[in-house]
Formats: sequence, C-alpha cells, structure tokens
Amino acid sequence: MDNTTEGTWESLPVKLNDGILQTLDEVKFTHMTPVQSACIPLFMSNKDVAAEAVTGSGKTLAFVIPIIELLLKREEKLKKMQVGALVITPTRELALQISEVIALFLQKFPQYTQILLIGGTNPIDDVEKFKEHGANIVIATPGRLEDMFRRKADGLDLASSVKSLDVLVLDEADRLLDMGFEASLNIILGFLPKQRRTGLFSATQTQELEKLVRAGLRNPVRITVKEKGVAASAAVQKTPSRLANYYTICRAENKFNNLVMFLRQHKHEKNLVFFSTCACVEYYGRALEFLVKKVTVHCIHGKMKNKRNKIFADFRALKSGILVCTDVMARGIDIPEVNWVLQYDPPSCASAFVHRCGRTARIGNQGNALVFLLPMEEAYVNFLSINQKCPLQKLVLSKDVVDVLPKVKAMALADRAMFDRGMRAFVSYVQAYAKHECSLIFRIKDMDFATLARSFALLRLPKMPELRGKTFPDFIETTVDTETIRYKDKSRQKQRKMMLAELKEQEKIPLPKRNFTKNKSWSKQKTKRERRLKTSIKRRREEGSDVEDEDMQELLNDTRILKRLKRGQITEEDFEEQITSGTKSKHKAGGPSHGGPEVEDV
Repeated sequence: MDNTTEGTWESLPVKLNDGILQTLDEVKFTHMTPVQSACIPLFMSNKDVAAEAVTGSGKTLAFVIPIIELLLKREEKLKKMQVGALVITPTRELALQISEVIALFLQKFPQYTQILLIGGTNPIDDVEKFKEHGANIVIATPGRLEDMFRRKADGLDLASSVKSLDVLVLDEADRLLDMGFEASLNIILGFLPKQRRTGLFSATQTQELEKLVRAGLRNPVRITVKEKGVAASAAVQKTPSRLANYYTICRAENKFNNLVMFLRQHKHEKNLVFFSTCACVEYYGRALEFLVKKVTVHCIHGKMKNKRNKIFADFRALKSGILVCTDVMARGIDIPEVNWVLQYDPPSCASAFVHRCGRTARIGNQGNALVFLLPMEEAYVNFLSINQKCPLQKLVLSKDVVDVLPKVKAMALADRAMFDRGMRAFVSYVQAYAKHECSLIFRIKDMDFATLARSFALLRLPKMPELRGKTFPDFIETTVDTETIRYKDKSRQKQRKMMLAELKEQEKIPLPKRNFTKNKSWSKQKTKRERRLKTSIKRRREEGSDVEDEDMQELLNDTRILKRLKRGQITEEDFEEQITSGTKSKHKAGGPSHGGPEVEDV
C-alpha cells in the first residue's frame, strides 16, 4: 500500500463516524489513497466534486463514505420510501460491486436501506421490492433507472421518492456521458432536485468539462490525483505506476497460437482476455476451454442477460483462471489479484485501452498488461503514448509456438455450433475493425482477408459484403461439405433436420406461375381512374349547355358503377367490364368520342 497511501483516516480534517471507522478497520483499510483524502473532506463540506484519478485508485470509497456521512447529518430522518443518495454507473457489474461495498458499511447503520436497479432482472420484481422494503440509497444503471421513473402505473412513484435526494454520484462519468447514455441521463436528471451534492468520478475526466455542466454540477471543485513517485514528465500518465504495460507484434496466423502459449505458461495466475465483439468471446472462449487444460475459463459479454452476475461473482472468487470478455468488463470492475490483462483485439475507443489495463495493478498492487498487434498496427504504440499518455514496452514472445488452429478446425468439423460461432466471430470482427475509431492505423483496406480467415481457423469463407466479388487463392477451403456438419446437441440437430426436410419439401412444390391478372394491374390504376371520373364529371357540370344528355347519362352510369365498387357490391373485374362495355357500346352506336371518360386497356 505504500506509494499509494495518504495518511490514516484519523488525519482527515473532518471526523468520520465511529461506525465507518470500525468498518474500515475490519476490512484492514488503515490508510487512505490520494483520491480519498482529496474528495471526502470536500464532499462532506457540501462541495460538488469532479474527480479524475487513475483506474484502481480507490474512487469507490471516495464517494461511499461521504454518502453515509451526509445521510447521517440530515436534520430529518429519511422515511422508508425516501431516496437520500443515488449512484449511477454504466454497467451492472460495477453497480453490483458498489452495492456490495455500501452493504458492508450499512451493517453498522441498519436504519438505512439500499436497492440495486440493474438490467437482466424483471423490472416488476424491482418495483415490488422497492414498494415492500423502500430504499434510502439507490445504485442503478441508466436504462433500468429511467424505466423505474415510468412505473407509476405499477404503484411506484420514484419521482416523489427522489425529492428528498441529498447526493448524486455519477461513477465512470465519461462513459455515462457518452451518446449512448446521454438521453437516459438527461431524463433522470430532470426528476432530481437542484439542491443536492453531485460527484463525478472517472479515470479519464478531463475531456468531459462541457458535459459536466449539463450533468448539473454547480461550481465543482476539480480534483486531478497524480500518483506519488511518478516522474514529472509522466505526471499525466493515466495508468497506475505499478502497471507494467507491454505490446507484442505477431502475424495474424500466429496471433491465437501466441495467446494459447501465453495462457498455458501463466495457467496458475488470474488473467483477463479482451476481444472486440461478443461473437469473438463466444468462439475463442470455447476454443480456450478446450486448448488450455486444467484451467477454469469463464466468458462474459454484453449480450448475456441473467448469467452475467453469477459468472462475474464466480470469477472474482477464483484464485486462478481465465475470463474472456468484451469491454463490458473494462470499466471500474474490481476483480481481486488479476495478474495479466491481455488485449487480443485493441479496443475501438482509445480511452477504453486505459480502462482495460486498469483491471490489474489496483490499489498499489503490481500488475501486467499485454496487447497483441499485427505488423500493420504497430503505429498504435506511438498513438497510445501521445493520445492516452500510456507508454508501452515491447515484449518478444517465443517464435517456437505450437500451431493449435488445426485443433480449432477439428472442433468446428465435430460440432456445427462451433462452426457457426467461427463464422459469426469472423464477420463481427471485420465489421468492428471497419468502424475502429483510429481508422488511420486500423484500415480495413489493408486487411489480408485470406490470412485473417486462416487465423480464425475457418473451414470456408462466409458470404458478406466486404468479400463480395473478391477471390482468395491463398485461402484453401475444407474439402468437407460444411452442410453435412452436425450439431453435437441432439435437440438442435433434430431441429435442423426438420428445417432441412421442410425446405426440401418446399423445393418439390412448383412455384406458381406469375399470373399478371387484370385484378392486380387494375388495383394500381383504381385511384387514377377514380380521379379522372371525378374531374370529368366536375368539368362537364361546369360546362353545362355543352354537355349532351347522352354524355351526361354515361357519366352518371360510370359514377354509379364506381360507387358500387367502393361499397364492395361488385368486383374490380366486373367494374372494368361494365365500364369498358359501356364505352364500347357507345362507340358502336356512333356516339361522339369525347362523350365519356377515357378508359385505358389494362
């Protein structure tokens, strides 16, 4: 803890409640971190705070302790349904983590209740829980919280409950204020009272100054915490000083081989592996389960619903293991004793690189991070050093790696589910690469698709717009007919068999001849004919004396026929026949050609 500590809790200029001090002593937090010593006194003296500190610096306690202190100092005690503090955070994992920390402190203060409002659960259950137990402290993700404000019809008047709010905390504020959360956040802020304390906490806060004003801070005290022992030239470095940050360059076809080799060498440690898409997590996660023996492998991505909380809790409890994940795990998540953060795919957003790395080397501990780059992506190292103040050292991996891609191919041949995952992963990776924020370095036009497909151990190339019209002689497709690959799951295979049988039966049925009946064509011209009739009648009535009785009678007949059609008394074929026959009989009778409405052949 040395090099991150900033004195004991008793050295604060404001005295903390005995119950809080006892809890800190029980969890062996004897000393403060710099962000805690800077924020807590300001928060407790009723200042708004905007804090920037490197990830893993103890920001959670910097707002949890002031929240409890401010609630204790209230003149009027909070009632069951009154919300005194609200913490909003971008992910459910981070919300769960904050809830656990608050629950720890509330053991000494049973007069306060808290509720966790996050996605992945039934919102009606949350409503019932709130109505039954109340909540003085709410920890929530933006989407679910916005939904709760709309639940008045279900018996929850959250807008009234938050009128008593004392403290609002926006954790990981830069991401909360991203476009994806901004709309929900603005709606939520509209319900909150203006007279409140507000705190914003993030590792990358400096670019968000304009949006801080929108978030409702009133003359905030801006805090930028620099770590002790960091050289002046690197004082703005955004990653922890005890983090060893590495990069390695490897060709696409060796990238996964290198990852497997690295994880086999570090199987007794705790490792996070970041991929760019959910589909890649599903595919490579299954492959790693098979290839890295005697190691627990978990997968987490944003499309998982109810399973995420359990997987997260299980991995946190492990002494060693591998968590394969997307950026849903990049922000604020505190997983004990993570040894390595491996970035198989560089993140699409440069700031996410810093947050990913910050899952290790937390609260003064040692940690390591490694990003895998293709030769054409090496300029990213310099970009990170300048743009994110994040210098990297080169790590040279062994050239004698075992080629595991044939085993991944064998997995795809043995199970259609694995084959499907590989195809989806490849497509999603290409699409994510094309949208990379740093498009000058990550250029899709420089991508060698044949080599990339081999690195994914694909049996054949998928059909996708990026590959349309191109040939890839360097990629050799499998000689096996991929349509014959079966699902290992018997129920899935049964469903597929039934589906294929249905398709086969449909192929036997000859397609009906395309019958261009008058019916179809006539419907397209019905409104046109109706308009012409009305215009013609109107014009002839206005002309008056120029209209012959016979002509007028024909117009009246046409109008009657049209009305019968509109009432459904005759079909469109009858309508056409009656109109046409009427016109033809008139012409046969030698009537003037201008005497009736124009009828086109259909």
